Amino acid sequence: MTPRVVILDYGSGNLRSAERALERAGADVTVTADYRAALEADGLVVPGVGAFAACMAGLKAVRGDRIIDRRLASGRPVLGICVGMQILFGKGVEHGVETEGCGEWPGVVERLEAPVIPHMGWNTVEPDEGSALFAGIEPGARFYFVHSYGVRRWEYWPSFGPRPKLTWAEHGVRFLAAAEMGPLSATQFHPEKSGDAGARLLRNWVRSL
Repeated sequence: MTPRVVILDYGSGNLRSAERALERAGADVTVTADYRAALEADGLVVPGVGAFAACMAGLKAVRGDRIIDRRLASGRPVLGICVGMQILFGKGVEHGVETEGCGEWPGVVERLEAPVIPHMGWNTVEPDEGSALFAGIEPGARFYFVHSYGVRRWEYWPSFGPRPKLTWAEHGVRFLAAAEMGPLSATQFHPEKSGDAGARLLRNWVRSL
């Protein structure tokens, strides 16, 4: 059966490009803020563009934080993209203002330290060995980033269950480019804008549903 994927529409993100990319990856895609549809889909994609605080406000307005938490509690896959990855962490700090995130992973989203901000364009990544998202993707493949903030330290090493698979990149400083842990996966880059490598990553995720 074709996996059913909901892209959560909470007022943030380039939803149509993600929709087209996921359809090409083999999913039956719906873009909606409907609580029940998002809860029951085979896979949920949480996009995000812009400020951490604005994304969290939009997410909470459609009870997206609760949807994510309930899905993960029952082992149902979630994929965060760009700021949709960032809001999965404990908090974001922008211009000295702290905003509480979803807290699915501990950690802080903070401004990158680099000569050029934002980090915009193509960059290579360093996936963990055994990553499911990056299976079959050639080493040195480049992915498309647009961001000024990121997670620079992974603060959670569970004492049980599978070890998280972490993927890193560098722009001035080392930052988390992707993470996989149980049913929760996320990318700081935009796979839907990352050519063949991004398309392969999305196919990997869709096929895992």
